[in-house]
Amino acid sequence: MRNPTEIIIENGESQPTRLPVNLDRDRRRTKRNFVTKLFRVAGRIPFADDLAAAYYAAMDPKTPRKAKAVLFAALGYFIVPTDAMPDVIAGLGFTDDATVLATALGIVGSQVKEKHRRAARRLLGLPEPAARKDD
Repeated sequence: MRNPTEIIIENGESQPTRLPVNLDRDRRRTKRNFVTKLFRVAGRIPFADDLAAAYYAAMDPKTPRKAKAVLFAALGYFIVPTDAMPDVIAGLGFTDDATVLATALGIVGSQVKEKHRRAARRLLGLPEPAARKDD
């Protein structure tokens, strides 16, 4: 691949289609809009801590670029006010956001480390899980 900021999508043709990936733009957009929306809806969604952990993983310089691209895509879907199921629909509005996040975490979830989860809990004011005693 000539340009490392491109992801190749196999399309069944002789030449793959190249899509530009601008992680700097995605980082700025996510940083500007994510926390505000998260705080606005955190009490209504059970996956707020996973979203915040994905945010911290995407912002972490040690997270691989491909994982960042997947995480920024999921976070961007959460931020965008117009999506497949409008967020204002009571009970159903965030199901598509949860599905997108779950898919992203299924793909790159190993890049969301415990330090990202701790930062997410601090951001949301959630307690640390109780330490488990080994039997």
